[in-house]
Amino acid sequence: MDFTEDQIQRYSRHIILQDVGVEGQERINKGKVLIVGAGGLGAPVALYLAAAGVGTIGIIDGDVVDLSNLQRQVIHFTADVNKAKVLSAKEKINQLNPDVKVIPYYDLLTASNASDIIKDYDFVVDGTDNFPVKFLINDACVQAGKPFSHGGILRFEGQTITVLPGTACYRCVFHSPPPPNAVPTCSQAGVLGAIAGMLGTIQAAEVLKYLTGVGDLLTNRLLTFNAKTMEFRTIKVKHNRRCAVCGDHPTITELIDYEQATCEIKSKH
Repeated sequence: MDFTEDQIQRYSRHIILQDVGVEGQERINKGKVLIVGAGGLGAPVALYLAAAGVGTIGIIDGDVVDLSNLQRQVIHFTADVNKAKVLSAKEKINQLNPDVKVIPYYDLLTASNASDIIKDYDFVVDGTDNFPVKFLINDACVQAGKPFSHGGILRFEGQTITVLPGTACYRCVFHSPPPPNAVPTCSQAGVLGAIAGMLGTIQAAEVLKYLTGVGDLLTNRLLTFNAKTMEFRTIKVKHNRRCAVCGDHPTITELIDYEQATCEIKSKH
């Protein structure tokens, strides 16, 4: 693709990076990324991917902006309260970078629409706050051979892993959703707003690394952090040959809508 003078200036800090250059920026501009959830994680992911020039960004979320969201969902402003989150996000992305095509899906991701939605994208970002959709994203991406980034936050903690075809998937590590109401929600337990930005920018970096082929992705590694102590840990995980969705003999061959559970984080202590 031929960059305009404005685009060369806009993306100059990428282009002068030895590991990215013009070819890497071209791959970013041709990239298609789906963000599931336009909330605490999806907001910084969307802003940084748009700023980087990702060519097509799909955003799926069936919720509207609430005043309590503004403490961490930085893509939404006070005037957006009661507006569909996907439309609010689209407006900000269009203002930030008109190069980016935004496809909003004002809907929930379900077993009936997941495969059809993700098929057109190169990479999927899990920015959701509940277990059922996290497992749905995992299973849909594994079955479709789509790479994705999982992210979860609660209170002062965050965790993320990047899944590529053949690497350990989310279900390899966590197996199945917990019973409903077994884990408190963010609205019940709270979440430090900046935590969402910390984890969301890590997820955005993983997307850009994947699109450009630069660096080592968080595959077979679960990254966790606690902002109280500002300690980061990387836990090595393995592909589980007995995994119900990506193992040698998968037992989950169709997508499942689990009963809604809660915002998640798994303690490593």
